[in-house]
Amino acid sequence: NLDLEYNIGEKITFMPRNFPLVLRNGNTFEHHFAVIGTAHIAGGYPLFYDGINEHGVFCAALNFPKSAVYFSEKTGMENLAPFEIIPFVLSSCSNLGGAKELLKNVNVLSTDFSDVLKSTPLHWFFGDKTGSITVESVETGLKIYENPVGVLTNEPPFEYQKLRLSEFCGLSPEEAENRFSKNLILKPFSRGSGALGLPGDSSSCSRFIKAAFGKENAVSESPEESVSQVFHILESVSMIKGCVRLDDGKLEKTVYSSCADGENGIYYYKTYGNSRISGVDMKKEDFEGKELVSYPFKNEQDIFMQN
Repeated sequence: NLDLEYNIGEKITFMPRNFPLVLRNGNTFEHHFAVIGTAHIAGGYPLFYDGINEHGVFCAALNFPKSAVYFSEKTGMENLAPFEIIPFVLSSCSNLGGAKELLKNVNVLSTDFSDVLKSTPLHWFFGDKTGSITVESVETGLKIYENPVGVLTNEPPFEYQKLRLSEFCGLSPEEAENRFSKNLILKPFSRGSGALGLPGDSSSCSRFIKAAFGKENAVSESPEESVSQVFHILESVSMIKGCVRLDDGKLEKTVYSSCADGENGIYYYKTYGNSRISGVDMKKEDFEGKELVSYPFKNEQDIFMQN
């Protein structure tokens, strides 16, 4: 989910293998892995919010406003601006292990994209079919955490969010049992009672716990059902316009939700205005191309009338 109070013209964007990826440190990748995801294209450069490459390695950047710390250049390290992390890793790594090794030598710079597009405080969520990691640039440097939960939200830092899961280890998808007293006959009022206490508010910590519970307990029996289940989980932690009001009066909402099929190279999404799932198949694009290919979001509601 991308939760914001505004849109800046993001599009589904395919970056082919031969698109010249120019980095601020002076390096240029003339040939690299193909990537598809959501990006805002500025000056011909794809500012990816999330994406997946042709080998099934994915990444999402999430807001990290209170804890993110960026640095000046460091000799002997791969100095990258925050907006370069996703394209650099996804264009270079064919698996999560490679991404972890590459990131060990990365130093995140306090570099703005432009005078208009300022640097955003972020942390990153990488993974493939074998697992996932969380990457955070904080005061003590770049930290890489194994992420067995397979979920990431915004603040606070990942280690704290993971620790908080222990507070909810008694929740279950099964019907609640009476552990209150052996002397009282207590029965639940309804189905779902085993998850009483599962957070339902819009804070990052609560959304982390609820999404983790949904991910760990959701069941699917086909690739198509898996896509549907991912969107059900994301919907359970989405922002409803009007329910989160910012200090300036603006209203936060889930601008879009997305997921990707790493095996088949299909990127799926839906937007706040259009709840129908749309997909873009990267394998139908020219992998050897040199130009970015973009598809505008379908933002208008698309209702299928059956009569």
